[in-house]
Amino acid sequence: MEKKKVLICGATGFIGRNIAESLVQKEEFEVYGTYLKSVPLDNPKIKMIRTDLSNKKDVDKVVKGMDLIIQAAATTSGVKDIISKPYIHVTDNAVMNSLIFRSAYEHKVSRVIFFSCSLMYQSSPTPVKENDFDANKPFNPSYFGSGWTKLYIEKMCEFYSRLGPTKYTVIRHSNIYGPYDKFDLEKSHVFGATITKVMANKDGKIIVWGSGEEERDLLYVSDLVNFVETAVNEQEADFEIFNVGCGGSVSVADLVKKIISHSGKDIRIEYDSSKPTIKTKICLDITKAKNSLGWAPKVSLDEGIEKTIKWHKDNFKV
Repeated sequence: MEKKKVLICGATGFIGRNIAESLVQKEEFEVYGTYLKSVPLDNPKIKMIRTDLSNKKDVDKVVKGMDLIIQAAATTSGVKDIISKPYIHVTDNAVMNSLIFRSAYEHKVSRVIFFSCSLMYQSSPTPVKENDFDANKPFNPSYFGSGWTKLYIEKMCEFYSRLGPTKYTVIRHSNIYGPYDKFDLEKSHVFGATITKVMANKDGKIIVWGSGEEERDLLYVSDLVNFVETAVNEQEADFEIFNVGCGGSVSVADLVKKIISHSGKDIRIEYDSSKPTIKTKICLDITKAKNSLGWAPKVSLDEGIEKTIKWHKDNFKV
């Protein structure tokens, strides 16, 4: 059987690395990964290629001959940068995706998987569907740049899918967590930051930014990887957008309590309203993914927290 050549852009990142380590175990795939400034993956079965995804020559060189591109490369960070330096999520991401999609078209790549996100959704008391985005309603101001950039890139996916021959899957995922996440306090999201604060805690207290009332839809990374593999095999249309989340939400306050409980530590919680926070409630309706592809998450939040804490203990000295 001839293997499919899979290019994972951003293979050293959180999502890209988890996908690479999963696909490389399957006989039908020959796995390639891109990296730039980070240390390449130390796995002889993954062919790592140093690539500047903002350079057209580099992109064309790495895309040529591929059957499937999983575009997991992006400039990402936590709430601090989203509020203080929102421009870092706009320019680089627009440029690299433009070049990747054009190259995929010119080199007749069969499939592209693009990781969008749920930033375009307004805060909602009920789960949001893929068609619930309303351009006439304002974004949360903190998400204006990154939200519109994601929507622009999604439309670019649809544009190239109409030109053919490439089939596109756009994934609007919720907050992903698990092994290889960012756990440094400057760049991590709420889950990774809380794991770090709890596991490194020495004084018996933890500071939560804001009031802790905001709610997030959290999905363990193996469920996201499973969705990618399912979409590759089951999607029939040339272009689809899917919500991919757990289908429920948890408040930051309750999340912190759960992580402390699973850590086995005795830590009290204090709230700092002077720190930056984005007060929203987002929960994704995942009915379309269930009905169209037969996909559903398998890992509960409590199980995911336990798995992540174990991985953190095995990989970090605190």
